[in-house]
Amino acid sequence: MARFESYAAGQFSWVDLMSKDPEASKAFYAALFGWKGADNRDDQGGGYTMFQMSGLDIAGMGVMSEEMKASGMPPVWSSYVTVEDCDASAAHARALGGELQMPVIDIEVGGGLVGRMTVLADPEGARISLWQPGRHAGAAIANEPGTFAWNELMTRDVDGARRFYGQLFGWDVAPIDGAENGYQEIRVGGRSNGGMLPWHAEMGEMPAAWSVYFAVRDCDEAVRKIQELGGDQLVPPTEVGAGRFAVVADPQGAVFNVMAMNTAA
Repeated sequence: MARFESYAAGQFSWVDLMSKDPEASKAFYAALFGWKGADNRDDQGGGYTMFQMSGLDIAGMGVMSEEMKASGMPPVWSSYVTVEDCDASAAHARALGGELQMPVIDIEVGGGLVGRMTVLADPEGARISLWQPGRHAGAAIANEPGTFAWNELMTRDVDGARRFYGQLFGWDVAPIDGAENGYQEIRVGGRSNGGMLPWHAEMGEMPAAWSVYFAVRDCDEAVRKIQELGGDQLVPPTEVGAGRFAVVADPQGAVFNVMAMNTAA
């Protein structure tokens, strides 16, 4: 089991869901991945659910506000990148052409600092979250079935995204040899950390966005189960170099990916 006690600056370290109906979401992901939901409340009175496997935190869930619902915002999975100084990284992102979607805030529980965070939009509008760890480093398990294993940006401007994120996080972004679609690999400290998928006309009018991949043992079986539980298949199981993946949505419309890897992560 791939367990993590810390993440380096620039690494993806956490994913969470904003849900309209948290009880329905807990039931869906429990049935799909075997997750257990542990509800918490921070010192400011906000509610948050920790999804757990083997008693360890592997993802989170917040509840959409009435304002979010009224705006038409769909439920969404978000990706978090670890940073050393959230305020400094937020300021750097703005200087590079990004836009803060919320101020940097402290997350405190029981008087202890869990971490500092903000959400930003890159110059194309793709949202990503920054996490400065306090006592919560991030996912305690990753790259295993039922946990997040990859984060990917769909972008119309690969060169611009490479510059923005390279300067912000120190990422090394380069094309994967032999990838006909121009797929780019993100590396941190010489290790694979995610990818960038260039937009192609057949994708239609999709906006730039980050997406989360969850590892599964059998992609086709996972898609069947998602549909049985009321979710949707958006892109059918497809073979790529790393394995077999599909794009799906939960019953509330939150989009994510499932992928059965060809080799161990």
